[in-house]
Amino acid sequence: MPETTHTARGYFYIATATFFWGVSANIGRAAFTGRLLLQGHPIGNIDPLILSQSRTTFSCLLFLLVLLLRRGTQLRVTRKDFGRMALLGVLGLAAANYFYYLAIQKTNVATAITVQYTAPIWVLLYMVLRGLQKPTIGRLAAVGLSVTGIAVAIGVFSSGGVHLNPLGVSAAMLAAFSCAFYNISGHNVMATHDNWIVVFYMMLTASVFWLLLNPPWRIFSVHYSSGQWLFLAFFAVVSMLIPFSFYFAGLKYLEPTRAIVASCLEPIFAILIAAVALHETVRPSQAVGMLMVLAGIVIVQLPEKLPTKESEARPLKTIQ
Repeated sequence: MPETTHTARGYFYIATATFFWGVSANIGRAAFTGRLLLQGHPIGNIDPLILSQSRTTFSCLLFLLVLLLRRGTQLRVTRKDFGRMALLGVLGLAAANYFYYLAIQKTNVATAITVQYTAPIWVLLYMVLRGLQKPTIGRLAAVGLSVTGIAVAIGVFSSGGVHLNPLGVSAAMLAAFSCAFYNISGHNVMATHDNWIVVFYMMLTASVFWLLLNPPWRIFSVHYSSGQWLFLAFFAVVSMLIPFSFYFAGLKYLEPTRAIVASCLEPIFAILIAAVALHETVRPSQAVGMLMVLAGIVIVQLPEKLPTKESEARPLKTIQ
């Protein structure tokens, strides 16, 4: 098959994954605001914690089934690697999921995903401060562009000042930091283990963490209806299982740098869907700020003119 066909297929898979992530962000927002109807009635109050917990747990069980069908029972890892994956699952996956959906609940899809998607910028700053990458003019400009874009998007420079929920903006920033942690700490783990195995153990440890934090008897005391449980299972498939399958399929045809740049379509999909389906208004200043953030992220991911070890390092996808 020609290389151009492989590349086109890779971009199609990545774009499909980002579309599903954008859809899931809006489904979560609709559930939080009472605009998601079940048999003609709002689906009812679903806390960001239970949304994050059920999304991870259901996906973990389905993921385990897929892995067993693909690989039999070859899921063993060393105790040291399991500990590293557990840390990624709790501080990366679980924290990023919860803070992201809390931000969506308290602000809106556009603000939450714009701030959360600055994770590559914080990764770059960490790498520069540790001396692992050079502070080139392009990289510093990308950081400045993205940080300024956030400020513009949330209204720091508007005449009326910032009117967004402080908890929501803080949660979005914490989600970005959690994703940055996953990218930094997960690089070596992903380099020595199959992607699917690492993601499974991240889901598993995140699920166990949620069970300890929010045990089953506390969940059942809320008395969710069968319809609500069906929604949570559906949400897990749409927001994690399907998009992850497409994303990893795309990585077979694209080098990681192209893949992560293509994943910047996610904020665009999420914001456009929110504007059409949820009628969320995006002010011109917000649109400019979002474009600045996306431009900064793309600049950060562009390879250097000369190949170096750092440009060969594999960037990882932000988990939503």
